[in-house]
Amino acid sequence: MLNNYTFIYLHGFASSPRSNKAIYLRDRFAEINIKLNVVDLNQDDFFNLTLSRQIHQIESEIKNKSTPIILIGSSFGGLTSTFLAERNPKIKAIILLAPAFNFFSHLRKSFGEEKLQKWRERGNYWIYHYGEKGYSLLSYDFIIDLMKYQDEKLRRALPTLIFHGLNDGTIPIQASRKFAVKRPWVELIELDSDHTLRNVMPTIWEEINQFFQ
Repeated sequence: MLNNYTFIYLHGFASSPRSNKAIYLRDRFAEINIKLNVVDLNQDDFFNLTLSRQIHQIESEIKNKSTPIILIGSSFGGLTSTFLAERNPKIKAIILLAPAFNFFSHLRKSFGEEKLQKWRERGNYWIYHYGEKGYSLLSYDFIIDLMKYQDEKLRRALPTLIFHGLNDGTIPIQASRKFAVKRPWVELIELDSDHTLRNVMPTIWEEINQFFQ
């Protein structure tokens, strides 16, 4: 049955297809003879990254697919997955790992108003890129674009499974709780972990398998 679907993994903000979660899930899917397509959302151009660009990139990937799509998104890739699913009926289910709902609010709290003001005035800012293990410039267009997207408008009812760590200091679990409580089609699994979910990946894989039973 699962071989009838195309599975696509979307990594997080300032991450890469080489992230621990991407590699772990790619290998688990390979063990059951299913390819997990892990997309590079950086496109060798992190400076011009935006949520819109990520959405358009994946839409280009799936437009010629004859099979239905299942997205697995981590953090900002999870947020991207929800907006993709909202407007692409070919997407039949989404699995979200610590999704970055209300992302601008979390960025503002993390950066502080002074740093955001500097970012706006300069037009770019140095962001630590975990995939590159170093700092990379990111245009303020990222913020301008992000503010066009409102989580409240995500209303498409489709099978949605969310994993979120109770000790997540990057995207607090309250963000997923708020998203799930008004959407009965969403299942939220709370785990004793942080934003990386590194210590609970075997549990996540078991739950993913149950999700498709």
